[in-house]
Amino acid sequence: MTKHSNPITCRLHEVREARRAWRENWRHTWKEEWRPRRAAFRVRQKCGGEPLSEEMGPPPSGFALLPWLLMGMGAFSNLLQGTTPNPWIGGIGLLAFNSLYISVVFRAFVKEGRDAPATRWALVAMLAITSGLGIGYGGSWLYFFPLLGLAVGAVTRGRTLPKLAFALSALAGTIAGFRDGWGAVGIAYATFLSTAVTAAILSLSEAVRELRAAREELARRAVEKERLRFSRDLHDLLGHTLSVIVVKSEAARRLAHRDLEAALLQVTDIESVGRQALTEIREAVTGYREGSLTTELDGARSALAAASVDPVVRRSGPPLTPQTEALLGWVVREAVTNVVRHSDATRCEITLDGTPDLVRLKITDNGTGATVSEPLEGLGGTGLKGLTERLAAAGGSLEAGRAPRGGFLVTAELPVDATELANAESGDAEPADVELADSEAADAELADSEAGSGGTGVRGATEVSEREQLA
Repeated sequence: MTKHSNPITCRLHEVREARRAWRENWRHTWKEEWRPRRAAFRVRQKCGGEPLSEEMGPPPSGFALLPWLLMGMGAFSNLLQGTTPNPWIGGIGLLAFNSLYISVVFRAFVKEGRDAPATRWALVAMLAITSGLGIGYGGSWLYFFPLLGLAVGAVTRGRTLPKLAFALSALAGTIAGFRDGWGAVGIAYATFLSTAVTAAILSLSEAVRELRAAREELARRAVEKERLRFSRDLHDLLGHTLSVIVVKSEAARRLAHRDLEAALLQVTDIESVGRQALTEIREAVTGYREGSLTTELDGARSALAAASVDPVVRRSGPPLTPQTEALLGWVVREAVTNVVRHSDATRCEITLDGTPDLVRLKITDNGTGATVSEPLEGLGGTGLKGLTERLAAAGGSLEAGRAPRGGFLVTAELPVDATELANAESGDAEPADVELADSEAADAELADSEAGSGGTGVRGATEVSEREQLA
C-alpha cells in the first residue's frame, strides 16, 4: 500500500496542497500589488500630497471582516462567567467557528480560494457548528448566524446568493424561534441583511475595479493606436518629402551644366517642398491633417513631370466626400511613388470615374511592371498592406499587379454613401472632366503652379508614397 492509497489520506493531502497554493498566491498578491500601493500611498501622505482620484488604493482583504467577530463577545463572556452549561463544548465550538470564519473571509477575497472546494466545506462546517450552538445554548450564541451570513455573502456570487440568503435566514429564524420566541425576527433579519449587504458591497467593489481596469486597458490601447497613427503619418510625410527632394535634386544636377535657370527652378522647388513639409508635420502632430484629392493629383503631376514621366489625368463623376478623397489620395501617392522609383516608365495614366454607388481609381504605367515587396510583418500602415487595410475598413478594395498590356496597374474601389454624397453635392463641385495628355501642357502647369503660390502641387509631391519606403 502506497503512502496516499487511503482515500481519506489522499483527500487530506489535496486539501493541504490547495491551502499551500492559496497561501502562496496570497503572499504573491501582497508583495506584488498591495504592499507597493500602500507604500506609495504613505509616501504621498508623508509629503503632504493627496492620493490621486483615479487610484483606489489596495484592494479589500479579509481584515475588513475581522472586526465583526466582536459579535461573539457575548458568548465568550458567558463562558468566562461560567453561566454556560458544558463550557468545554461551548469553548471548542467558539474556537472552531472563529478559526473557520477567519480562514473563509481571507479566502473570499482571492478568486481561486473563493472557488476552492475547501472553502465550501468550511462553510458547511460553520453552519453545523452555528446550528448546534444555537440549539444548545440560544441567547447570545444565536449571533453567530449573522456572522455566518457575512462569510456566506463574502464567498457566494451569482444567482445562488438569494436562495442561500433566504434559506440561511429561515434556518436562523427557526432555531432562534425555538430558543427565544419572538426574538427570532431580529436574528433572521440580521442574518439576511448581513448576507445580502456583504455580497452586494463586495460584488460592487469587484465590478468597479474591473471597470477601472477595463477603462485603463482601453486608454492604453487608444494611446497605442494614436502612436501608430502618428508614426505612420510621420513616416509617410518624411518619406514622401525625401523622395521628392531626391528626384528634384537629381533633376537639378542634370540641368546645372546646360540650363542654370531650370536648375535654379528645381532648387527653388526643393525649398518649397521643405517648407511645406514643415507645415504638414505640424498638422500631423496636432492631428488635423486631411488629404485633398485635387491637391494629390496636382502633386502627382509635379512628381511625374520632374521624373520625366508623361502624366495623363482623367477625372469624371460626381463630387466625393472628404473621407473618400483622403483615402484615394493615399492611393495616388502610393502608386505615383512606385512609378517614379521602380517602374522605369515614360507615361503614367491616372483615371478617376464614379457612379452614384461606386468610385473607381486606376493608376497604370508603361514601365517594367516591377512590383514592390510587401511590408514586413508588424509594420502595418505602410505599403500595399496598409492601403489594403485602410480601404477594406471603409468597405472598399485595392488590387495591384501587372497590367494586361504591360506595366503596373493599381485599382482602388470605394462605395459612395448616399447621405454623404448629397452633402458633398451641396458644396463646391470638383471639375467634371480633366485631362492632361500632353507632357508640354503638364510642364507649363507645373511652372505656373510653382511660380505662383509656391506650389499647391508641391504639397502633394511631398507626400508621394508609402510603398517606396519598404521596397
